[in-house]
Formats: sequence, structure tokens, C-alpha cells
Amino acid sequence: MSQIPNADDFAPLIDALADETATLGASDTETAAMTTAASVLRHGADFGVELTKIAVGTSEISTGNDRRFADETWSTNPFYKRIAQSYLAWTDAVRHTVDDLNIEGNDRKRVDFLTEIITSSAAPTNTLFGNPAALKQALRTSGKSLIDGATNFLGDQRDNGGMPAMVDTEPFVVGETIAVTPGQVVFRNDVLELIQYTPTTDQVHERPLVIVPPQINKYYILDLAPGRSYAEFAVAQGYQTFMISWRNPGPDHAEWTINTYVDAIDDALDAALEITDQADLNLVGTCAGGITAAALLGNLAAEGDARVNAVTFLVTVLDWSQPSTMGSFLTGSGMAASRLSSKQEGIVAGAELARTFAWLRPTDLVWGNWVNNYLMGEKPAAFDILAWNADHTNLPGGLHSDFLDVAGDNVLAKPNQWIVRGSKIDLSSVLADAYVVAGLSDHITPWEGAYQTLGLLGGPAKFVLTGTGHIQTLVCPEDNPKARYFTNEERTDDAQEWKAGATEHQGSWWSDWSNWLSPRSGALVDSPRAAGSHRHAPIESAPGSYVHDQA
Repeated sequence: MSQIPNADDFAPLIDALADETATLGASDTETAAMTTAASVLRHGADFGVELTKIAVGTSEISTGNDRRFADETWSTNPFYKRIAQSYLAWTDAVRHTVDDLNIEGNDRKRVDFLTEIITSSAAPTNTLFGNPAALKQALRTSGKSLIDGATNFLGDQRDNGGMPAMVDTEPFVVGETIAVTPGQVVFRNDVLELIQYTPTTDQVHERPLVIVPPQINKYYILDLAPGRSYAEFAVAQGYQTFMISWRNPGPDHAEWTINTYVDAIDDALDAALEITDQADLNLVGTCAGGITAAALLGNLAAEGDARVNAVTFLVTVLDWSQPSTMGSFLTGSGMAASRLSSKQEGIVAGAELARTFAWLRPTDLVWGNWVNNYLMGEKPAAFDILAWNADHTNLPGGLHSDFLDVAGDNVLAKPNQWIVRGSKIDLSSVLADAYVVAGLSDHITPWEGAYQTLGLLGGPAKFVLTGTGHIQTLVCPEDNPKARYFTNEERTDDAQEWKAGATEHQGSWWSDWSNWLSPRSGALVDSPRAAGSHRHAPIESAPGSYVHDQA
């Protein structure tokens, strides 16, 4: 069983903090070490006092809404109650120790990240004898749950890189149960396919809409399932909707850079405009695809190219000056090591990216699945979002290096510091109307960072904040009873000030976005009778071929 935490359990945190202060100057290191030692002593003493209260049964520590301690045994059994209280007292002491340190910005984010990994990994519920629900399951099944758990463990060691599987992917088949909005692939090059979705309305807006998904994972997070598809929604609103589907690169594509991707999108824009017989279009960029779209827009602005009329950025950070967990690891040495690794391998493997994102939320995405799969002996849940998340894609080394420049050196926020296709990028020269969406609890692209996009662009911009996280912001159907979003027509320099003055709306931001996009989409015309054109004849039905490429 997991032991009751004691003073020695501060050691991993002290080691982590020592690593964090190793790069400071001598005087800063000395100050940080003294502060750490004093804080550990003070909170270690407080922790000792609380342990005494726990031992005699007078502690008031409660498990609250912590799902790890949902089983009634944690509150009814005195021994297990003390185990839970001791663990929670220890985690509080660790976090208070961190709070006392004079660490801010990305340094603080990095320490918080390490602290979360350490404390979540030490939870008693991660062990069989420290998890009464798992013990009950073993008794109830006469040990079968333990055999099933061992089988699941061995399967994940063999097939999932040693990580506990998050999802049962069997019910989700691309093109059959997910990514099923009807359409045709009307353009293909080495980097992407362009899907033209079949209209479902008698009339459509004449100006086409082209969606640029992230290169991390596959496009169909935006076409997840009927009733949960952003693409399906856009088609139903009468927009001539085109979706980019990226090829899944391998080591042979190591030299693909931001220039490669911008060139490929440029060709796709030309195809959409030729098919619809229009001079300009509206663009949507999502997450890493939003960064790529911004690079394209900066390049087009520098060249005087006005083919993009309006742009939407979804969960995209262009200005990385705001502290974030992802940004906290982009130090000089960290970036250099990451570049070297992707250069040597030619790619950043999709499984490696998935592990990175999972450890951003270790309690839910790592240890929660550990308990479910191995201790309880259950199969992972069947959930479409997690099935998409498990459909890994690689990043080519060249593009990975460019993304490091964006996140680590913040080149998109510094006019004329980044060169794309021979042009210096200055986003203030991008005059297209913009609609910017972020998620309040997004742990990948923090909303405060996304808000800074308004200050980078040269044209009118509207910011919308949802009440959800990264993926839930994208998958936000109109019938979601929990959906809400915030708007504020007054633009402020400070994101929190904007939030304080914002109005909360019940419902999906999808409807607000459509109301914003409609007057920017041109007149209504009769829907086309067929996909493509003489020059760009349909190649195959959606979802195409590239989406099936495996990492």
C-alpha cells in the first residue's frame, strides 16, 4: 500500500527545484536555495502538525469533489480516511512551498507542471491496495479484474508505448462513423487534400470558406460525428465549405517547413476560388493550423495579395509572451535539444506528441486511465474525441523547428522578424476582419495568449471566450445544454479586464460565429449541382486518402 507521506517525500520537489535554479546566476541561485529551504522547513513543520491531527482523528481535511476518492470507503473506513487526508495534506504542503518561491512567468508554469506530475504520481489510488474500489472489484470478480488489468497492461506495453490507453477506438471508423459529412476531394498535392463538402441548402453564400486544421492530429476533429461536426454546421448555414486534410508525414518529409505548408495552402485557395468562380474567400485556422494560416496571411499582406476577405482563429496562440505550460519548456537548451531530436529522426513522432499532451493533465489522462485499465481491469471508454486524439500524426522536422521559433522566440509577435516565402511577416499589415475564439480552461493554448491576437492584427477583430477547454471549444454543437460563451465589444489591453466586463451567453459560439460570418460571405446564389469544376474534377469521395495515413 502507498505509505503515508512524510518529510522525505519533499525530496523529489527539492530536486526538481534545484534543476530549475541551476541556470540562474550565482546570487539568484543562492537566494532561491535559501527561500526553498526556509519554505520546506516551515511547511514541513505544518505538515507534521497536520499528521498528528490526522492520527488522532481531529483533522478537518476533506476529499471534497476529488473523484479519486469517490468510493465511500475513503470516508467510512478510519484507516483509508487517514491515508487520503495524509496524501492531501502532503500535496497542500508541496503546493504551499511552491507558492512561497519567488518564481513567476514561464518559470512558475514549469515548476507547477513538475509539481503536478510529482503529486499526482504519489496518489495512493494509483496502487491496488491503496484503491478500495479496485480491491472491491477484484473480490466481486473473483480476481478476473486483476487478470484483465494485467492483460491490458501487457497490451499497452506492446501497442501503446507503455502508456495506458485512453479510449476504445473500435466503434469509430473514419468515413463510416466519424468524418462522414458528404463531400468530394477536389484537389490534391503532396502535402494536402482539399475536400469540398456537399451543400445541404438550396442556396449558398457565393464567397467560399476554407478551413485549415492543425497538423497535430487529423482534420476530423472539425468533422467529428453527425450533430457534433463544425464542418456539418457550416454547410447547414449555407457556406460553401472546403476542408484541408493534411498528409501524415514520415522521415522522408523532414525538410517540409512552414514554407512548404504555406505553398500547399496557397494552391488549395486557388482551387477553391476557381471552383466557386470567386476572387476572394474566408479562412478558418485552428490551433497549429491557425499559426500556419497567420504565416500565410502575413505573407499575402506583404505581397499585396487580397484573396482572404475574413479570417477566424480557433484556439490559436500567435503571441507567446503570456506564460503557459507549453511555452515554459521552450528554454534555450530545451529548444536546442528538441530541434536536434527532430532533425535526427526527421519527424516528431505522433505517439511522442500524444504522451506530451497527456502529461499536461496527468491526474485525468494518465493516472485515471492507469486505474481504470489496470487496477479495475476495465476497457477504456469509447469516446469519439479520444478516438480522434489516438489517431496520431507526425510533425516533420522542418515544420517543428519553425513552430519552435513561433513559440520560443515569439517571431509572429515581432514585426519583420520571421521570413516566410521570402517575405518579412508583420501581422499588423493583415487587414482582414477577424473572429478569434479561445477556451477558458484550455490547458494547451491559454485564452489569455489567444486574446493577444487582437493586438497583432491590423484589422477589426472580435474575441469570443468559451467556457470550456481546448477540444470542447471546437466540438460545441448548438444542442449542448452546458455550452456558454463570453463577448465584450470593448477592447482592452488586459485580457482579465476584458473578461471582467464581458457578457455571458448560453449556447454555442457556433451560432454567434455564423451571425458574424454571414454578412462577410457575399450574396446568396443557387447551390452548385456538382462538386469541383472542369479544371478541378472530383478525385474521390470524402474523407479522402490522406486521413487514413498512419503515423
